[in-house]
Amino acid sequence: QVQLVESGGGLVQPGGSLRLSCATSGLTQSYYAIAWFRQAPGKEREGVACISTYDSSKYYADTVKGRFTISRDNSKNTVYLQMSSLKPEDTAVYYCAADPLHHGWPIGWSSYQDYDYWGQGTQVTVSS
Repeated sequence: QVQLVESGGGLVQPGGSLRLSCATSGLTQSYYAIAWFRQAPGKEREGVACISTYDSSKYYADTVKGRFTISRDNSKNTVYLQMSSLKPEDTAVYYCAADPLHHGWPIGWSSYQDYDYWGQGTQVTVSS
């Protein structure tokens, strides 16, 4: 059924850029919110960005606004997270997640408990 596969993580220097990809399959029964979450050691999983497959509306955490861009290639069923001006505090495992759109969305988009489908995660390390 639904499958999410992240790629593109790695080691980058502060101020550098990196693009993550989330290849999706099986998202055919309804419209979905596709989100990027991240989790650093000892910290809670936090929402980074989200995009709707219905109208491509986008939402971002305040900590990444102006630096990260979420986008979607409909022909490839792939969601991207373009990360620029990276900081050491961006270091985390980044996860792609999906959940059917519900009434009231995007309220609660950054709550990891609400997402049914998850990828395996990809490590992003920002260090000199």
